[in-house]
Amino acid sequence: MSVREVIVEADGGSRGNPGPAGYGAVVFDADRVGVLAERREALGVTTNNVAEYRGLIAGLEAAAELGARVVTVRMDSKLVVEQMSGRWKIKHAALIPLADRARRLAADFDQVTYRWIPRAENSHADRLANEAMDDGKLVEEVHAADPATTPPAEAADPAVDSQSASARLSGPGPGWTGAAGRPTRLLLVRHGQTELSVQRRYSGRGNPPLTAVGREQAARAAKMLAAKGDIAAIVTSPLGRARETAEAAGVALGIEVRVVDGLTETDFGEWEGLTFREAAERDPELHARWLGDPSLPAPGGESFDAVRERVEAVRRDLVARYPGANVVVVSHVTPIKTLLQLALGVGPSLLYRLHLDLASLSLAEFYPDGGSSVRLVNDTSYL
Repeated sequence: MSVREVIVEADGGSRGNPGPAGYGAVVFDADRVGVLAERREALGVTTNNVAEYRGLIAGLEAAAELGARVVTVRMDSKLVVEQMSGRWKIKHAALIPLADRARRLAADFDQVTYRWIPRAENSHADRLANEAMDDGKLVEEVHAADPATTPPAEAADPAVDSQSASARLSGPGPGWTGAAGRPTRLLLVRHGQTELSVQRRYSGRGNPPLTAVGREQAARAAKMLAAKGDIAAIVTSPLGRARETAEAAGVALGIEVRVVDGLTETDFGEWEGLTFREAAERDPELHARWLGDPSLPAPGGESFDAVRERVEAVRRDLVARYPGANVVVVSHVTPIKTLLQLALGVGPSLLYRLHLDLASLSLAEFYPDGGSSVRLVNDTSYL
């Protein structure tokens, strides 16, 4: 889906200022009738203003993903509206990198206008922000009930010995991005080879096992991950080919693997098991449109937009559960591409242009201030 003109409404809150915080953002069509996208996220402990800026950033990112060119931003934060309009100076150090990030996003549109609205007119975004803060409370309760979900102390300590395994894997963030704090680093591993991947067929919710080559690829990926060390958790798609790849890493690292349903591959519906040519010949018009429209599902299947929604929820959960830690994520082409898309802050065209090899490794980082970066894509040097 691509739209030219949208309205972004955003809000953020903190229960304590600073305190448990979250943001919400919603993208409406130009008439403010249809909801095109929603975003919300718990932020841990921070201030109202930081949460408000994070909401603005999320709203602009969502508008960019929709292909919008003209954006009207409506917020009940006088501070954010006046600062982003250039009428007020930004004095608080924590807000400077967030405002810079918002300006960089805004520069990619043809026009962005900022308008202040009363809180009563920002109820949709306010509701999302409060839901995010409620989510944050739930994550804290999970941590309290299960200490295993909390990363070890050394994973959250930025002052590590430069010769330690932690330093080898989790060095300082790229300074030019302006991101601050220690990121949650996701080590994104695609599963090993199956018969369908050898034949280059659509392989979504089907469950082909790894081939002998695939098992060898999984073993080599596991050896590479064990050599890196300092892994707080391993999560995997529920599908067998991913679980088998993840279990090899779990044995090598001595870590129990956790299954996350949101990491499953796209449901290709009636195209499951077909080659690219066979699907194109079966549904020529639909297949051609599907290749450029992430809102369009395969017949009886799932759209890439739907995949993005569940993968974004997984990303939020992993960042909340494992702040400042390294997490191995074993999944499939579309979820891994989507996580890289989220880290890069780019539109859906990446899904159609990026190649990922079997058992490859990519690295995406998500920072506590909302920044993100990609350090590696499609490494297969260990295979």
